[in-house]
Amino acid sequence: MRIIVLAGGLSSERDVSLSSSAGICKTLLEKGHDVFLLDVFLGLDYDPDRLEEVFKLPGHGLEIAKSISTDEPDIEAIKDSRPGESNCFLGPNVIELCRMADITFLGLHGGEGENGKLQATFDLLGIKYTGPDSLGCAIAMDKGFTKQVFLQSGIDTPQGVSLHKDVSDKSLESLGLQFPVVVKPCSGGSSIGVYIVNIQEEYTHALSKSFRYEDEVVVESYIKGREFACGIIDGEALPPIEIIPKTGFFDYANKYQDGATHEVCPADISREISEKMQALTVKAYHALKLNVYSRADFLLDDEGNLYCLEMNTLPGMTPASLLPKEAKAAGIEYGDLCELIIQKSLKARY
Repeated sequence: MRIIVLAGGLSSERDVSLSSSAGICKTLLEKGHDVFLLDVFLGLDYDPDRLEEVFKLPGHGLEIAKSISTDEPDIEAIKDSRPGESNCFLGPNVIELCRMADITFLGLHGGEGENGKLQATFDLLGIKYTGPDSLGCAIAMDKGFTKQVFLQSGIDTPQGVSLHKDVSDKSLESLGLQFPVVVKPCSGGSSIGVYIVNIQEEYTHALSKSFRYEDEVVVESYIKGREFACGIIDGEALPPIEIIPKTGFFDYANKYQDGATHEVCPADISREISEKMQALTVKAYHALKLNVYSRADFLLDDEGNLYCLEMNTLPGMTPASLLPKEAKAAGIEYGDLCELIIQKSLKARY
């Protein structure tokens, strides 16, 4: 197959996307496919009459791949690096190359790549792509709306509310909450802009920081407990994985710093809790109108209560990421997982 792996973009998770997509590109090349790694925003400056050559270029676009830094990417610098003054999200030759491909593997994380906008655009242009469609992505990307869907669907989730930047009274009293709470951007990912706060000064600071990313945040009760994730492919849940950070919680630094966390898969939990987590993953997947694949995040408190935090519609796909580790525990190797996602995406929509 001819495959474009689409990465990068302008989200705060840009570096994560480039790392994930490099792994996808390499393993699909090993599987014998003609693959090119393409930055959705920077595109590729290439002769439009010779674009067929791109799928056979020696470097396969992998020169844009980079390791994940603990520092967030400089998005303004990325914008300035593209020649011209176009405000189009899609870079040079992106549409043309994606149309030429048999399928575009979406290795994007966050922003326009994961909130349904790109998926809807590709639907209108007749471009085949991997992962959930535009409706599921749009619903799941909004953590405030996701929380409402979970509550209406009988899926336990921490008590919380959405809070807009323009609201004058942001006190916990007005929100019906009390310390400790978690403050996080409504549509963010990779735990960027997420804060656990215990006092008013910390709360004010957290709001200020989180509102830098977007105009709406979620404030929810803090649940002390063990952290888990449970992937799902085509409606079937994978073995849950436990994430044990060496310090703090599973934030951006702990997610992507080597050796910062210990991960156990299958998780060391009772069969009853494992099956309940898998059942809740399937329930959340359907409640949010998702298809193909995704990953649910959970907390398990000391009393055995499970809380579903969110669903990730395009979870990390480096070989060391959570979903590939879960798949491996189920007997699916990394390269086979990437091909399986392609097969399930084609079956779901095409």
